[in-house]
Parts: sequence; C-alpha cells; structure tokens
Amino acid sequence: MDGNRFAVALFGIIVSVVIGALAYQFIAPLTISVFLYYSTRRYHRMLRRFHLPANARAVVVMVSLAVPLILLISYATVLLAIEARRFIDQYALVDVANENLEWFGGINEIPKFTIEGLYGAYQSGDLAPFIDFATQHATFFTTLVSEFMLNLFVVVIVTYYLLVDGNRISQWLLNFDDEAIIREYLEAVDRELEAVLFGNLLNVLAVSLIAIGSFSTYNAFVPPAAEVPYPALAGALTGIASLIPVVGMKIVYVPLTLVTALPIALGGTLSSLVYVGGFFAVAVVVVDTIPDVVLRPLLSGEETHVGLLMLAYTLGPVVLGFYGLFFAPILLVVGLTFANTALPRLLGASETEEPPALDQ
Repeated sequence: MDGNRFAVALFGIIVSVVIGALAYQFIAPLTISVFLYYSTRRYHRMLRRFHLPANARAVVVMVSLAVPLILLISYATVLLAIEARRFIDQYALVDVANENLEWFGGINEIPKFTIEGLYGAYQSGDLAPFIDFATQHATFFTTLVSEFMLNLFVVVIVTYYLLVDGNRISQWLLNFDDEAIIREYLEAVDRELEAVLFGNLLNVLAVSLIAIGSFSTYNAFVPPAAEVPYPALAGALTGIASLIPVVGMKIVYVPLTLVTALPIALGGTLSSLVYVGGFFAVAVVVVDTIPDVVLRPLLSGEETHVGLLMLAYTLGPVVLGFYGLFFAPILLVVGLTFANTALPRLLGASETEEPPALDQ
C-alpha cells in the first residue's frame, strides 16, 4: 500500500512539474487572464439578472471589453497615421528623410491613407522602399505577430473558462482543507483579489471620464491653435494608462502636451504656449493627482495597503517585464492575505483573534 501511494505521489509530482514548466512558458498570458478574470468577475455575476447562462455571460463580458478596446486602438492608429502624414507634409520632412535615410528611396510625398491612395502609391512604386524594408525584416515581423496572436488566443481561452468554470475550480481547491485554514485562506485571497482588481477597472473608467471632461473643457476655453487634438481619445487612453500608478498617465498627457506645443513653437506664436502650460497643469492636478489621491485608496481593496499596491504596480514591470504589471499586484495580494489569515493560525494564534489591519 505504501508503495502504491509512493508511486501515485511520484507520478503526481512529475505531472505537476511538467505542467508548471509549460505554464511558465506562458506566464504572461496566464497572468493577464487571471487579472482579467478577477477584474470582470463581478460584472459577469451582475449579468445573472438577465437570466443568461454562464457561457453566454462570459461571451458578453469579453465582447464588451474587447470591442471597445479594438475600436479604440484602431481609431488611435488611423488618427496617428493621418496626423503624421499631415505633419510630414506641413514641415517638408520627406526631404529630410530622403537626405538622411537611405532606404527611404527618394519618395516625393507620403501617400494618402486610403485604399485608393495606397494602391496608387503601390502602382507608382512609392511603396517599394517600405515593402523592401518589411521584406528584409520579414522573419522578425512574422515572429512578432505569431507570438502576439498565440498569447492573445491563450488569454481569451483561459479568461473565458475561468469566468465559466471559476466556481468549480474554487470548490476543487477547497477540497484540500486542513482544519479550515486552507479554506479560510483561499476564500480570503479570492475576495481580496476581486476587490483590488475590480477596483482597478472602476478606477480606469473613472479616470477616463475625468480626463475626457477635463480635456474637452480645456478646449472650450482656449484658441483653436492651442486645442488638444482628439480629447475623447486622449482621455480614454489616459484612463487605460492609469493602470500603472505614478508614471502611467504621464505616458499619455506629457506627449500630448508636446504634440500640442510643437506646432505653436514652429509657427512662431509663442504667446499661445501659456495655454499649453495651463493644459499641463490641469492634467497634472485634476487628471493625475486628485484621482490618484482620492479614488485609488477607495478602490484598492479591503486589506491591501495602498502604498504597497502602488509599489507593486510600479516595480513589477521593472523586475519582471511587461507581465509584471499584472503579476506583481496578484502576488502582493496573495502574500498579504497569507500574512493576515493563514500565518497567525499556523503560529498558534486563536481563531477568534483578529490580526491588526495593515493599512491602519
């Protein structure tokens, strides 16, 4: 009997190691999937009032997140291409590129970003330098696109089945119970992850609305030359960037300030730069500082310390790379919850004894 148990245990360890090694290869999409699951689980449950089955609700959740994001990215890409072409034409940057970039190949003008414009440029040979450049780096581009699509596929599939079968997974984990310590810990982790990550989703929505309102109001009171381009798009991107505390929103409004100021500086109307300075002040105070001070503590969960959470979001990408933005806060919640619930019990504390709150 002992020999059979040893064989089963050894087999289980081998399978666990293999699965762990495979999961590590996809740690980034798996981490993002867990992040999305806890961010949207409350929304998934709210859809029960429409009497939809779990799989239909999961589809609704993912579509309602994916479609606006795809439209936002597509809209931003098209506008970026149009504005880049306009800027290049206005300041004759094609001539500068011809003088300094060999592969630019003597192109006289940038084609219009329409089907007719691109087709005409292809027929005239103006796209030949770009096609040659893409061909020379085809292996890199192919690898990049294929890896992105594979990771996206993993994120979609894992998030979907977590939403559909999350309760089954939690019940299976709760089977490994030892004097209620494991159950208490897993239930506490589950609650806190949902509170923290769903709070982040609410924070993104709130910051987006604040930014859109602030940028649009600014445009209503300044001369046309000092207006911020596409305030609604810029506000939405600012909200998404707010996922990264401290530096996140600056990724949007600092370049936006420079883009607004550059035509004014090149046009010689330096007096209008005062308005741009006012926009930067509005972005720093109203969009960045006030929501970060007021909203983030309210939406950071029940037990997780706000300062530690900000450090996790900030240092996670530095230490772990891109996926650290999602992995670090999850790891922080798991660790702090263990310190608050399981650790005192393991050290012999009474079940009725409440540990001190970490954020007081």
